[in-house]
Amino acid sequence: MKQYIRQFYLDEALDAAVYTVLAKKTKSEHNRGVLEAIARDEQSHKAQWASLLDALPRLSVFRVWFFIFLAKIFGLTFIINLMESGETKAIEKYKAVSEQFPIARKILEDESRHEAELAAMIEEDGLSYISSMVLGLNDALVELTGALAGFTLALNDNKMIGLAGFITGVAATLSMAASEYLSKKTDEGGKHPLKAATYTGLAYMFTVALLLAPYCIFSAPLVSLVFCLLTAALIILGFTYFVSVVRKSSFLRGFREMLAISFSVALISFLIGWGARAWLQIDV
Repeated sequence: MKQYIRQFYLDEALDAAVYTVLAKKTKSEHNRGVLEAIARDEQSHKAQWASLLDALPRLSVFRVWFFIFLAKIFGLTFIINLMESGETKAIEKYKAVSEQFPIARKILEDESRHEAELAAMIEEDGLSYISSMVLGLNDALVELTGALAGFTLALNDNKMIGLAGFITGVAATLSMAASEYLSKKTDEGGKHPLKAATYTGLAYMFTVALLLAPYCIFSAPLVSLVFCLLTAALIILGFTYFVSVVRKSSFLRGFREMLAISFSVALISFLIGWGARAWLQIDV
Protein backbone atom coordinates (compact mmCIF):
# COMPACT_ATOMS: atom_id res chain seq x y z
CA MET A 1 0.00 0.00 0.00
CA LYS A 2 2.87 2.37 0.78
CA GLN A 3 4.40 1.61 -2.62
CA TYR A 4 1.13 2.55 -4.30
CA ILE A 5 0.98 5.83 -2.39
CA ARG A 6 4.61 6.64 -3.24
CA GLN A 7 3.84 6.08 -6.94
CA PHE A 8 0.64 8.18 -6.76
CA TYR A 9 2.65 10.98 -5.14
CA LEU A 10 5.30 10.85 -7.86
CA ASP A 11 2.64 10.81 -10.61
CA GLU A 12 0.89 13.87 -9.18
CA ALA A 13 4.21 15.63 -8.59
CA LEU A 14 5.21 14.97 -12.21
CA ASP A 15 1.89 16.25 -13.56
CA ALA A 16 1.99 19.34 -11.35
CA ALA A 17 5.56 20.19 -12.40
CA VAL A 18 4.90 19.65 -16.12
CA TYR A 19 1.65 21.66 -16.19
CA THR A 20 3.23 24.49 -14.19
CA VAL A 21 6.13 24.81 -16.65
CA LEU A 22 3.84 24.54 -19.67
CA ALA A 23 1.54 27.22 -18.25
CA LYS A 24 4.51 29.59 -18.00
CA LYS A 25 5.67 28.80 -21.54
CA THR A 26 2.36 29.05 -23.40
CA LYS A 27 1.56 32.32 -25.19
CA SER A 28 -2.21 31.79 -25.08
CA GLU A 29 -3.91 33.42 -22.10
CA HIS A 30 -6.78 30.94 -22.37
CA ASN A 31 -4.51 27.88 -22.39
CA ARG A 32 -2.42 29.34 -19.57
CA GLY A 33 -5.52 29.58 -17.39
CA VAL A 34 -6.53 25.99 -18.15
CA LEU A 35 -3.04 24.64 -17.47
CA GLU A 36 -2.78 26.58 -14.21
CA ALA A 37 -6.14 25.13 -13.10
CA ILE A 38 -4.95 21.59 -13.85
CA ALA A 39 -1.63 22.28 -12.10
CA ARG A 40 -3.50 23.48 -8.97
CA ASP A 41 -5.52 20.25 -8.95
CA GLU A 42 -2.37 18.17 -9.26
CA GLN A 43 -0.61 20.17 -6.52
CA SER A 44 -3.59 19.56 -4.23
CA HIS A 45 -3.51 15.82 -4.93
CA LYS A 46 0.26 15.76 -4.45
CA ALA A 47 -0.11 17.40 -1.02
CA GLN A 48 -2.81 14.92 0.00
CA TRP A 49 -0.66 11.92 -0.91
CA ALA A 50 2.34 13.54 0.79
CA SER A 51 0.37 13.67 4.07
CA LEU A 52 0.26 9.85 4.04
CA LEU A 53 4.03 9.40 3.61
CA ASP A 54 6.79 9.60 6.20
CA ALA A 55 9.48 10.51 3.65
CA LEU A 56 8.82 12.06 0.23
CA PRO A 57 10.40 10.35 -2.81
CA ARG A 58 12.42 12.53 -5.18
CA LEU A 59 10.94 13.38 -8.58
CA SER A 60 13.17 12.85 -11.61
CA VAL A 61 13.91 16.17 -13.33
CA PHE A 62 14.62 14.24 -16.53
CA ARG A 63 11.04 12.92 -16.61
CA VAL A 64 9.65 16.44 -16.22
CA TRP A 65 11.65 17.86 -19.11
CA PHE A 66 11.02 14.79 -21.25
CA PHE A 67 7.25 15.42 -21.10
CA ILE A 68 7.79 19.13 -21.71
CA PHE A 69 9.83 18.22 -24.80
CA LEU A 70 6.99 15.97 -26.03
CA ALA A 71 4.52 18.81 -25.49
CA LYS A 72 6.73 21.12 -27.55
CA ILE A 73 6.81 18.62 -30.43
CA PHE A 74 3.28 17.15 -30.34
CA GLY A 75 1.20 19.83 -28.62
CA LEU A 76 -0.64 20.39 -25.35
CA THR A 77 -3.66 18.17 -26.06
CA PHE A 78 -1.40 15.21 -26.87
CA ILE A 79 0.63 15.52 -23.68
CA ILE A 80 -2.41 16.07 -21.44
CA ASN A 81 -4.21 13.04 -22.86
CA LEU A 82 -1.00 10.98 -22.65
CA MET A 83 -0.52 11.83 -18.98
CA GLU A 84 -4.20 11.23 -18.26
CA SER A 85 -3.98 7.78 -19.85
CA GLY A 86 -1.36 6.85 -17.25
CA GLU A 87 -3.73 7.91 -14.51
CA THR A 88 -6.54 5.87 -16.08
CA LYS A 89 -4.38 2.74 -15.88
CA ALA A 90 -3.92 3.35 -12.16
CA ILE A 91 -7.66 3.33 -11.39
CA GLU A 92 -7.62 -0.22 -9.99
CA LYS A 93 -4.80 0.72 -7.63
CA TYR A 94 -6.73 3.84 -6.62
CA LYS A 95 -9.75 1.66 -5.79
CA ALA A 96 -7.62 -0.69 -3.72
CA VAL A 97 -6.11 2.19 -1.75
CA SER A 98 -9.49 3.94 -1.30
CA GLU A 99 -10.73 1.13 0.95
CA GLN A 100 -8.05 2.04 3.50
CA PHE A 101 -7.64 5.73 2.65
CA PRO A 102 -10.96 7.47 1.76
CA ILE A 103 -8.98 10.45 0.46
CA ALA A 104 -8.17 8.41 -2.65
CA ARG A 105 -11.85 8.27 -3.62
CA LYS A 106 -12.06 12.07 -3.85
CA ILE A 107 -8.85 12.26 -5.88
CA LEU A 108 -10.15 9.57 -8.24
CA GLU A 109 -13.32 11.59 -8.85
CA ASP A 110 -11.24 14.66 -9.70
CA GLU A 111 -9.01 12.70 -12.07
CA SER A 112 -11.90 11.17 -14.00
CA ARG A 113 -14.13 14.24 -14.17
CA HIS A 114 -12.75 17.71 -13.52
CA GLU A 115 -9.35 17.38 -15.21
CA ALA A 116 -10.86 15.71 -18.28
CA GLU A 117 -13.21 18.69 -18.61
CA LEU A 118 -10.30 21.12 -18.32
CA ALA A 119 -8.25 19.19 -20.88
CA ALA A 120 -11.12 19.47 -23.37
CA MET A 121 -10.92 23.27 -23.04
CA ILE A 122 -7.38 23.49 -24.47
CA GLU A 123 -7.33 25.39 -27.76
CA GLU A 124 -4.76 24.36 -30.38
CA ASP A 125 -4.88 25.64 -33.92
CA GLY A 126 -3.14 22.60 -35.38
CA LEU A 127 -5.63 20.11 -33.93
CA SER A 128 -8.54 21.72 -35.74
CA TYR A 129 -6.73 20.83 -38.96
CA ILE A 130 -5.87 17.27 -37.97
CA SER A 131 -8.26 15.93 -40.62
CA SER A 132 -6.24 17.83 -43.25
CA MET A 133 -3.01 16.25 -41.96
CA VAL A 134 -4.62 12.80 -41.96
CA LEU A 135 -5.77 13.37 -45.53
CA GLY A 136 -2.31 14.42 -46.72
CA LEU A 137 -0.39 11.73 -44.90
CA ASN A 138 -2.78 8.89 -45.66
CA ASP A 139 -3.07 9.80 -49.33
CA ALA A 140 0.74 10.05 -49.65
CA LEU A 141 1.20 6.66 -48.00
CA VAL A 142 -1.37 4.95 -50.19
CA GLU A 143 -0.49 6.69 -53.46
CA LEU A 144 3.30 6.85 -53.23
CA THR A 145 3.94 3.39 -51.75
CA GLY A 146 1.82 2.04 -54.59
CA ALA A 147 3.60 4.17 -57.19
CA LEU A 148 7.09 3.30 -55.90
CA ALA A 149 6.24 -0.41 -55.81
CA GLY A 150 5.09 -0.23 -59.43
CA PHE A 151 8.11 1.85 -60.49
CA THR A 152 10.47 -0.60 -58.77
CA LEU A 153 9.36 -3.48 -60.95
CA ALA A 154 8.78 -1.47 -64.11
CA LEU A 155 12.01 0.60 -64.08
CA ASN A 156 14.47 -1.45 -61.98
CA ASP A 157 16.83 1.53 -61.57
CA ASN A 158 16.99 3.57 -58.36
CA LYS A 159 17.83 6.87 -60.04
CA MET A 160 14.90 6.58 -62.41
CA ILE A 161 12.61 5.32 -59.62
CA GLY A 162 13.66 8.21 -57.38
CA LEU A 163 13.14 10.77 -60.15
CA ALA A 164 9.74 9.34 -61.10
CA GLY A 165 8.74 9.17 -57.43
CA PHE A 166 9.85 12.74 -56.78
CA ILE A 167 7.93 14.11 -59.76
CA THR A 168 4.87 12.09 -58.76
CA GLY A 169 5.17 13.24 -55.14
CA VAL A 170 5.54 16.95 -55.94
CA ALA A 171 2.68 16.89 -58.44
CA ALA A 172 0.46 14.99 -56.00
CA THR A 173 1.38 17.39 -53.16
CA LEU A 174 0.33 20.42 -55.17
CA SER A 175 -2.80 18.63 -56.35
CA MET A 176 -3.84 17.57 -52.85
CA ALA A 177 -3.15 21.00 -51.38
CA ALA A 178 -5.18 22.69 -54.13
CA SER A 179 -8.05 20.22 -53.69
CA GLU A 180 -8.09 20.76 -49.91
CA TYR A 181 -8.09 24.54 -50.43
CA LEU A 182 -11.07 24.39 -52.77
CA SER A 183 -12.86 21.90 -50.51
CA LYS A 184 -12.52 24.06 -47.39
CA LYS A 185 -13.36 27.23 -49.31
CA THR A 186 -16.80 25.83 -50.15
CA ASP A 187 -17.22 24.31 -46.67
CA GLU A 188 -18.86 26.38 -43.94
CA GLY A 189 -17.10 24.51 -41.14
CA GLY A 190 -15.03 27.54 -40.14
CA LYS A 191 -11.58 26.25 -41.16
CA HIS A 192 -9.24 28.59 -43.00
CA PRO A 193 -8.80 27.21 -46.56
CA LEU A 194 -5.15 28.28 -46.91
CA LYS A 195 -4.17 26.78 -43.54
CA ALA A 196 -5.96 23.52 -44.35
CA ALA A 197 -4.16 23.34 -47.70
CA THR A 198 -0.82 24.05 -46.01
CA TYR A 199 -1.28 21.30 -43.42
CA THR A 200 -2.29 18.84 -46.15
CA GLY A 201 0.63 19.77 -48.38
CA LEU A 202 3.24 19.66 -45.60
CA ALA A 203 2.04 16.26 -44.36
CA TYR A 204 2.09 14.93 -47.93
CA MET A 205 5.56 16.29 -48.79
CA PHE A 206 7.05 15.11 -45.48
CA THR A 207 5.79 11.60 -46.20
CA VAL A 208 7.10 11.73 -49.78
CA ALA A 209 10.60 12.70 -48.56
CA LEU A 210 10.72 9.81 -46.06
CA LEU A 211 9.46 7.23 -48.56
CA LEU A 212 11.97 8.33 -51.23
CA ALA A 213 14.94 8.30 -48.82
CA PRO A 214 15.71 4.54 -49.21
CA TYR A 215 16.05 4.97 -52.98
CA CYS A 216 18.73 7.62 -52.35
CA ILE A 217 20.56 5.51 -49.77
CA PHE A 218 20.57 2.03 -51.32
CA SER A 219 21.50 0.90 -54.83
CA ALA A 220 19.36 -2.26 -55.13
CA PRO A 221 15.74 -1.45 -56.08
CA LEU A 222 14.15 -4.34 -54.18
CA VAL A 223 16.15 -3.53 -51.02
CA SER A 224 15.02 0.09 -51.36
CA LEU A 225 11.41 -1.04 -51.71
CA VAL A 226 11.63 -3.15 -48.56
CA PHE A 227 12.96 -0.19 -46.55
CA CYS A 228 10.39 2.09 -48.18
CA LEU A 229 7.58 -0.18 -46.95
CA LEU A 230 9.22 -0.41 -43.51
CA THR A 231 9.37 3.40 -43.39
CA ALA A 232 5.70 3.56 -44.38
CA ALA A 233 4.82 1.16 -41.56
CA LEU A 234 6.75 3.29 -39.03
CA ILE A 235 5.05 6.49 -40.26
CA ILE A 236 1.66 4.80 -39.90
CA LEU A 237 2.63 3.55 -36.43
CA GLY A 238 3.72 6.98 -35.20
CA PHE A 239 0.90 9.00 -36.71
CA THR A 240 -1.81 6.54 -35.70
CA TYR A 241 -0.52 6.63 -32.13
CA PHE A 242 -0.58 10.44 -32.15
CA VAL A 243 -4.15 10.53 -33.48
CA SER A 244 -5.32 7.83 -31.04
CA VAL A 245 -3.98 9.83 -28.06
CA VAL A 246 -5.36 13.17 -29.25
CA ARG A 247 -8.77 11.79 -30.23
CA LYS A 248 -8.85 9.06 -27.54
CA SER A 249 -9.62 6.47 -30.22
CA SER A 250 -8.49 2.87 -30.74
CA PHE A 251 -4.82 2.72 -31.74
CA LEU A 252 -4.79 -0.90 -32.95
CA ARG A 253 -7.88 -0.54 -35.13
CA GLY A 254 -6.57 2.62 -36.80
CA PHE A 255 -3.09 1.15 -37.28
CA ARG A 256 -4.36 -2.09 -38.82
CA GLU A 257 -6.71 -0.21 -41.15
CA MET A 258 -4.08 2.22 -42.49
CA LEU A 259 -1.44 -0.51 -42.79
CA ALA A 260 -3.79 -2.86 -44.67
CA ILE A 261 -4.88 -0.16 -47.14
CA SER A 262 -1.36 1.14 -47.87
CA PHE A 263 0.24 -2.28 -48.26
CA SER A 264 -2.64 -3.67 -50.32
CA VAL A 265 -2.29 -0.82 -52.82
CA ALA A 266 1.50 -1.32 -52.87
CA LEU A 267 1.08 -5.04 -53.59
CA ILE A 268 -1.43 -4.43 -56.39
CA SER A 269 0.83 -1.77 -57.94
CA PHE A 270 3.84 -4.08 -57.62
CA LEU A 271 1.99 -6.81 -59.52
CA ILE A 272 0.80 -4.32 -62.15
CA GLY A 273 4.38 -3.11 -62.66
CA TRP A 274 5.62 -6.68 -62.97
CA GLY A 275 2.81 -7.58 -65.40
CA ALA A 276 3.30 -4.45 -67.52
CA ARG A 277 7.02 -5.06 -67.78
CA ALA A 278 6.53 -8.69 -68.80
CA TRP A 279 3.68 -7.98 -71.22
CA LEU A 280 5.38 -5.04 -72.94
CA GLN A 281 8.73 -6.86 -72.82
CA ILE A 282 10.55 -3.75 -71.58
CA ASP A 283 13.98 -4.23 -70.06
CA VAL A 284 15.27 -1.10 -68.34
